[in-house]
Amino acid sequence: MAKKKRLRLIAEMARKIRAYRELKSRPRDSQKYALDYATMKRPLTGKALPVMAWQDVRRENRLFTLLASMRMFGVGRLFTRKSWLEDHTEPSYWQITKVKVDYTSENMDHGKAWGILTYKGKQESEVKEVDKVMYHDWRLVPKHIEQKFKDFEPLPEPPLTYVPYPPLLRAMILAQERKAGGIAVTEEPLLPLKRDVLLSKDYFRRQEQERQRKEGTAV
Repeated sequence: MAKKKRLRLIAEMARKIRAYRELKSRPRDSQKYALDYATMKRPLTGKALPVMAWQDVRRENRLFTLLASMRMFGVGRLFTRKSWLEDHTEPSYWQITKVKVDYTSENMDHGKAWGILTYKGKQESEVKEVDKVMYHDWRLVPKHIEQKFKDFEPLPEPPLTYVPYPPLLRAMILAQERKAGGIAVTEEPLLPLKRDVLLSKDYFRRQEQERQRKEGTAV
């Protein structure tokens, strides 16, 4: 028993050593996302950036390029992206709450950042890690328009008028439509939450006839 226990401990220690060596051998973000601006290729992998991204790479900045030049690494400031400014009229931005810099990178322009995301005017409640920090389209929100971004109130969402059918009923409807039409159904069947009823004399007459049919004729 003691020998088996020693073997298990040795195997566990060997597994941890292998995991530690694998972790240490992983390239840092500064190596993984390093870029040769002359060839637009990443030296680590040799992969070239898409041609459509070259203009932004030359003119715009990565998030940590901005953070590294700021006091307290930009904690508390708002940062947005060029793509958000172009695609949405509502403000979308991150408010940085925490930064972990990779001090081994040149100019300290790599690392991880956390913050609160506001997307299309709707602020999330939890702090989470900022994604796509290596993209070349980050911009600092100037101090004089920060409050304008924060004070924006999104329009209320319109009420739901349709919802998806339950899975079994949806499958039955699609099968029935395929059988009737003989072609593939491309539109998703939706269940209306509100029915518009035309209140006419015929409607009330049908309602009365239906009620009499259910109750039966009095003797």
